[in-house]
Amino acid sequence: MKRVLATLAAALSLAAGAQPQKTLRITLRVAETGFDPAKVTDFYSRSILAHILEAPYGYDPLATPYRIVPLTAAALPEVSADQKTWTVRLRPGIHFAADPAFGGQPRELVAADYVYSIKRFADPAVNSPGWKDVEALGLAGLKAYRAQLLQSKARFDYAQPIAGLQALDRHTLRFQLERPNPRFLFALASGDIFGAVAREVVEAHADDTMAHPVGTGPFVLKAWKRSARLVLERNPGYRERYYEAQPAAEDAAGQAILAQLQGRRLPMVDRVEVAVIEETQPRWLSFLQGDFDIVSVPEEFVPLALPHGRLAPNLARQGMQLHRSLGAETLLLVFNMDDPLVGGLNPQGVALRRAIGLGTDLATEFRAVRRGQAVPAQGFYFPHTSGFDPGFKSLQSEYDPAKAKGLLDTYGFADRDGDGWREDPQGQPLELEMLTQPTAFQRQLDEVFRKDLQALGLRVRFRSAKWAENLKASRSGGFQLWTVTEAAHTPDGLEALAIYHGPQAGGKNLARFQLPEMDALFEQIAVLPDGEQRAALMRRSERLAAALMPYKTKGRRIYNTLTGPRLVGFRSPVFQNNWWDVVDLKDPS
Repeated sequence: MKRVLATLAAALSLAAGAQPQKTLRITLRVAETGFDPAKVTDFYSRSILAHILEAPYGYDPLATPYRIVPLTAAALPEVSADQKTWTVRLRPGIHFAADPAFGGQPRELVAADYVYSIKRFADPAVNSPGWKDVEALGLAGLKAYRAQLLQSKARFDYAQPIAGLQALDRHTLRFQLERPNPRFLFALASGDIFGAVAREVVEAHADDTMAHPVGTGPFVLKAWKRSARLVLERNPGYRERYYEAQPAAEDAAGQAILAQLQGRRLPMVDRVEVAVIEETQPRWLSFLQGDFDIVSVPEEFVPLALPHGRLAPNLARQGMQLHRSLGAETLLLVFNMDDPLVGGLNPQGVALRRAIGLGTDLATEFRAVRRGQAVPAQGFYFPHTSGFDPGFKSLQSEYDPAKAKGLLDTYGFADRDGDGWREDPQGQPLELEMLTQPTAFQRQLDEVFRKDLQALGLRVRFRSAKWAENLKASRSGGFQLWTVTEAAHTPDGLEALAIYHGPQAGGKNLARFQLPEMDALFEQIAVLPDGEQRAALMRRSERLAAALMPYKTKGRRIYNTLTGPRLVGFRSPVFQNNWWDVVDLKDPS
């Protein structure tokens, strides 16, 4: 009876002229932390922000390897010969989504909004974890002004002229860099972090900016139950923007998507419902029941979903499609370099880290837990980015327990009392502590690692907390070991090197690694154009990283993404986080 009434209600609604909403249904495997671009760095929050905020530029949804296109900008930037001055002209008539902070009036996006948005990263009162990323861009005068405020304890004056950040007029931005940056355009295409926010909105919600994202993007945040559920709806005031793409001529799948969607007004869906499901089994079963339109196949279900590497016939018959890709990422075991036991550049600290690395059985982890859906990482540069050399070999993926034991013996990590467990060089009990997450999949990974260390005579205890809490602990230096994934957000390999960059300690540099030679390499690599000289310096940085091992680079995941029969136009994004605005659904829901 209830179904009949629901059907009747739907029919009456259609008869009255109402159109059913197209609702895209998504699931996240890790909870979001919030939606203030100056206060978040995690992928999961950024994936939401990328659909609410807009940078001047974005990525072609089908071009390979990538093509950057104007978004709120009118054209690609004008760049000086020395690549230090970048001028961006914005399209007039673009407006922020409606918000009470605007007093009921339309609020146009102007150049000063980008100036304000980027300045917020430098404001000591904001305490942005992303400041180090902005600092690394080398915007003239911004770092010096921040340092002045830190010394004087004065408040950030947003009217203070900064040479590197100028609004020349209502719709013209000028960026002045302290050094050449041939790849500055990538920063200007990162809408999830460098998307424009309005000062009125930030100040109106100063007590909780993480809960009030307002941008010029295709969607608005309609509902949010923290760590559980989010709802985004089409921005009713979104400008006229249409599907455009340039897939390669030989890209048959891309050409087919273009034929279906070219010229369609964006976004094509009306609503996006996002559920946070951290455990893999309920997430997978929910997808199979039709609750979601897309899922990354959890490793433990790969044998069922992809027997012999091909989509299972029963899934294919339901109209599901497989999208398989190697992640532009690196799985990392992070050592806190400030920790007196596993940290430091002293011989004992280096030996302990390298012994743990040599004793880590990646083959078993990848086979037994990840079901073959990962490959070893020889270095830290991400696939699909500059700096990645598929032929590079290092000790990072070597598994040699005998050599690991020899290192521990040589540097004083011995079992002095005969109980089977090693003590530290001073003869004190040795027990490592590792951050972890309370999920069944993570427990499997932890058990493999525990056995690896046990085979070396090393004990480890696990400190379990939500992922966001572990991220906070790692940024503050309150940890010893943690495993985390670092992923590319741009095609530039310098982003991977940032995890070894001393000035970014507490930000991307979770290990808090400090080495003048590595910092000098970072500065050199940052200004060089892509080519042999830059590649040689990148190889040097990887050899240093392998020798000192502040991170054990473990591997890269193979992503097996399944899309349901309703979803049209999906292409696994490599660098951008946004794709919900460029897909369609076959059947209104």
